Amino acid sequence: MGITSISARRLRRTGSAATAAVLGILAVSGTPALAATDGSADKAAGTKPSGSAASAGKGTKPSGSAASAGNPGAARSATGIPLGISRLAQGPGRDVAITIDDGPDPRWTPQVLQVLRKNHVKATFCMIGTKAQKYPELVRAVAADGHRLCNHSVDHDVTMDHKPVAFQKQQILQGKAMIEKAAPGVQVGYYRAPGGAFTPDSRAIAAASGMRPLGWSVDPKDWSRPGLPAIISAVEEKLPQQPTVLFHDGGGDRSETVAALKEYLPWLTSQGYRFTFPARTTP
Repeated sequence: MGITSISARRLRRTGSAATAAVLGILAVSGTPALAATDGSADKAAGTKPSGSAASAGKGTKPSGSAASAGNPGAARSATGIPLGISRLAQGPGRDVAITIDDGPDPRWTPQVLQVLRKNHVKATFCMIGTKAQKYPELVRAVAADGHRLCNHSVDHDVTMDHKPVAFQKQQILQGKAMIEKAAPGVQVGYYRAPGGAFTPDSRAIAAASGMRPLGWSVDPKDWSRPGLPAIISAVEEKLPQQPTVLFHDGGGDRSETVAALKEYLPWLTSQGYRFTFPARTTP
């Protein structure tokens, strides 16, 4: 028996009402419409970030997660620092920002510095507070070479996005203080959440303290030691506009990272890229 026109109209009305109800629920809950490409997005309390389990003392980088609701990049703190996560290199055109995480390390940081120096590259070093406290001379060496400093929390707790706001605040502010104490007078202008696990609160705390929340747009996963060809392939293929590239000078054997930088930095120069820092005051 066929459906009558009256029944069809009722079904259409019912379907429209259900759709509207779902959309209303999503709007109220703040469910995002877009996904971050670098994994450095806000994590909701009580949820497990993809790939956030520790591995050999190193938290894995999330493979991607939902971006925060609304447009956080448009909002600014009282300091004038945007609340949104910076993923672009500053500059008008063919610019690239090199970022180095998880140091300083007495074995690998000097080697990374040597490669950067040889290639006339300035980078941004995202330092763990306890390591900066242990190796203050390396923090000063990084700053003396003209590189910028970034706070990577007190001790790289990749689960801190599941912890109370007070814990997040302590990790962010104390980590910054440790780095500043190691290199007095040097600005710590960025904050990168461990594993990229930002929350709206952590972004606000960082921005209020003068630190731009810092993500990335290219991640070769060099910390996992995938092999030099894999790292080079990841950082050379399909580069986004004004990329922020993630490398590591701590957390284990970084010989592949050093080797990759020796190849990658000259390649970027040959491609016409200019080395700069991550955008700090622009969305």
